[in-house]
Amino acid sequence: MIKSVLYWSYQKRWLLFAFLLGALLFYLPYPGEITPEGYRALIITVMVVILIISEAVPLPATGLLIAVLQVVFGLGAPSTVAQSYASDAVFFIMGSLMLAVAIVRQGLDARLTLGILRLTGNRVTSIMWGFFVISLLLTSFMGEHTIVAMLLPVVLILVRNTGLDDREVRGLMSLLLFALAYGSVIGSFGTPSGGARNAIMIEYLADSGVARMSYLRWIIFAYPVLLIQIPLGGWLLMRTFKPEMVYLDRAVRKLKVQVARTGPLTPQQILAVALFVLIFLAWIFLSDFIGIGIVALAGVFLYLATGLVQWSDLNQRTNWGVVLLYAGAISLGLQLKDTGAAMWVAQNLVQLAGGLMEQFAVVQYILVIGLSTLVVNIMSPSATVAVLGPMFINFGGHPVLLGMTTAIASAFGYLTAVGSPAGMIIASTGLLKPRDFLRAGWRFTLMSIACLLLALMFYWPLLV
Repeated sequence: MIKSVLYWSYQKRWLLFAFLLGALLFYLPYPGEITPEGYRALIITVMVVILIISEAVPLPATGLLIAVLQVVFGLGAPSTVAQSYASDAVFFIMGSLMLAVAIVRQGLDARLTLGILRLTGNRVTSIMWGFFVISLLLTSFMGEHTIVAMLLPVVLILVRNTGLDDREVRGLMSLLLFALAYGSVIGSFGTPSGGARNAIMIEYLADSGVARMSYLRWIIFAYPVLLIQIPLGGWLLMRTFKPEMVYLDRAVRKLKVQVARTGPLTPQQILAVALFVLIFLAWIFLSDFIGIGIVALAGVFLYLATGLVQWSDLNQRTNWGVVLLYAGAISLGLQLKDTGAAMWVAQNLVQLAGGLMEQFAVVQYILVIGLSTLVVNIMSPSATVAVLGPMFINFGGHPVLLGMTTAIASAFGYLTAVGSPAGMIIASTGLLKPRDFLRAGWRFTLMSIACLLLALMFYWPLLV
């Protein structure tokens, strides 16, 4: 019995540490400049960060714990906390995940593969550019999970069709895997539907009364930052990984034969594409009036009503745990703002900077980019925005610029596998090592930071 308890305690040491630290901080005197509610919101944030980084419990459990702690710590009544779990941003994240399931259900990955190979031919550099650009553009509208999950099997089949051992084509394999992953990472901040963190930031900006960031306005801010990285990113990939062969004649030919067996486009597939285009247009033109979340849910209804997907498929394949985690993160972020905790942390960070932020506006943006990039390579992008977003918006600069900077910099999870969903998916193949991410990641990190700073200094000031 004692051995079992000790073993469980060791296995759950980070969970116990989080609760013990939370209890200790709760009973310690709090700084006079912050409200009791704000101090308790920060305690919850510290506990949540520990649990997310350590993964001591499943991440959806952390999302549930956030609601429990808010009520127990007296930050809100149960009904108030429940309402914060059902915001438009949560509807958008839930609807986007369900739409992704509906689209993948149509088997369009084979069509997409055939289209890429027809454009690229059999030259390795062209194939790399094809996967990099297509994944980047598609991810900006559909999210990393969907696109990488669709195209990863294609990349693996293409490499294995060479007939060589994985160790003999390590350069080729790394080139194509990172083209797929980093293209998806860059594309993820292009539109609100590219990643949950984008929807979270939109919710924070709207709830703060600062600005209502529509789907189209987000694209106007973010897409130029995305597009400028296409030629630079492709060039960096070719500089980092050297493929063992120049042409993939046999591999491409075999893959084309496999894909061609699926036959022509079906009426259901054409309807599925048409519905997604309709949803995209509704996001652009109607999100200001009814919200991006309601548009997403309307899209899910259309896929169900037309029989393109069954509810059983959505129920089984939608990651409801992700929805719970993001709902909890958004709810906690709103508490940090409403209780004044975010403002208190921001003011203390400004004081620590010793007046540099007031003298040089670029310093605050460099600090935002640096901290966001650091944290996202430890936690997930959405958790990074959920924790840092409310604080950075209150840094004293233009809230929209600070919010967009935080959201985009939270996509720079190039250095570790856990820094992005795309990184975790390609790492799950077991074909890459942590040093591969560092080898390519530092180059992409510097490139993305430079492009974001250029937008901050020369492009975004024209939009506000």
